[in-house]
Amino acid sequence: MIPVQGVENQTIAVLGLGRSGRATAAALAAGGAKVVVWDDGVDTRMQAEADGMRVLDLTRDQNWDGIAALITSPGIPHLYPKPHPVIAKAYELGVPVDNDIGLFFRSFATRDWDEFDTMPRVIAITGSNGKSTTTALIHHILKEAGRPTQLGGNIGTGVLSLDPAHDGEVVVLELSSYQTDLARSLTPDIAVFTNLSPDHLDRHGGPGGYFAAKRRLFAEGGPDRAVIGVDEVEGRYLAGQLAMGPADDRVIRISSGQKLEGPGWSVFARKGFLSEYRKGRQVASIDLREVTGLPGEHNHQNACAAYAATRALGLAPREIERAFHSFTGLPHRSQTVAEIGGVRWVNDSKATNTDAAAKALTAFKSIRWIAGGMGKDGGIEALTPFLGQVVKAYFIGHSARDFALQVGATPHEILETMDEAVARAAAEAQSGETVLLAPAAASFDQYPNFEKRGEHFMQLVKALPGS
Repeated sequence: MIPVQGVENQTIAVLGLGRSGRATAAALAAGGAKVVVWDDGVDTRMQAEADGMRVLDLTRDQNWDGIAALITSPGIPHLYPKPHPVIAKAYELGVPVDNDIGLFFRSFATRDWDEFDTMPRVIAITGSNGKSTTTALIHHILKEAGRPTQLGGNIGTGVLSLDPAHDGEVVVLELSSYQTDLARSLTPDIAVFTNLSPDHLDRHGGPGGYFAAKRRLFAEGGPDRAVIGVDEVEGRYLAGQLAMGPADDRVIRISSGQKLEGPGWSVFARKGFLSEYRKGRQVASIDLREVTGLPGEHNHQNACAAYAATRALGLAPREIERAFHSFTGLPHRSQTVAEIGGVRWVNDSKATNTDAAAKALTAFKSIRWIAGGMGKDGGIEALTPFLGQVVKAYFIGHSARDFALQVGATPHEILETMDEAVARAAAEAQSGETVLLAPAAASFDQYPNFEKRGEHFMQLVKALPGS
């Protein structure tokens, strides 16, 4: 746990008592704060009282006397579509509102730095897609290189549940727009922006507000080094705003699919090869085509981001390349489950929409595609341009018949359940093909979440003969 600094003897209120809220309350108390808590759920409040927390009804005006700050959990709206009533009351009373990310950056950097031979560092990753994989990959590279490291934020451990800073370690944080939007302190040593596509627009008042929330990671104090994906105009704008000139190597531009030119520092992937350029000259190259844990252009962009961030820490290209080959990927995201008789089985249950499914369908050749579930608006019509490598589709779940009407001449079969789809694909797949679970649909017709769907797929594959 990281005790929160600068709160001794202050009354601090915590709103929301999920994982991050409870960890925040404990970290505040460890820093000497007088902590009061509130949650909209009656059962949650009762459990908090049973655990010895002081529950205070923050919907009542008279209970705000003496409260110095309100710390809210990331899932609670603080601005759009409208602020939670407790947060609105804090605004009305002039009480500062923060979250655990802001407390982390306030507290992590207040140690006596003279006790360290090598300064601890923080790498923070944000973006629309790929940030979880990029975060996990950076953490993996550091571990493989023998660097002390911790993983947290929107993935892994909550930030205030991490251990206090250790000599020479690197803390790697995934940060969502919900977290960066409200944090009052954001001071990573290296900040990574992967890409931008519309998401969570209701929480940010539209695409401009969503980008502004991401951009705060680079504006509140500014990182020593910024790794910026420039495949969208927002990334190019951000890189331009941060750089003092074309040769400013404090900004590392990354891309998947385009060659980056100019005198600055860039890392890009084209046709399966990652290239690093500095001062207009190539200094390193890595063949990504045989890196099984990072298939497809979208994962090659993740590789570029992780490579750039760890190079900025001083790791050698060959160290990073070795770690790429031992990275197995995150569960349910282009995860290779098995290779049986020359057939590769891939679990991408996280591909719950057509955009994610399109990325999966372009990552492999000769695909037997398992898809379906609770289809979203428009079904899978948007995937028509990406079906060229599909040998056959196996549709399951609530929207199976609707999906079957949208794939034209692509061979397909309606099989209802995952058990049937895996069995049929196993019977028909030939050596050199890939059986890909990329549902392009929500899971809620047959599973409580995409994780359970992916786990069922993996169980079925591992039960196949020869697995």
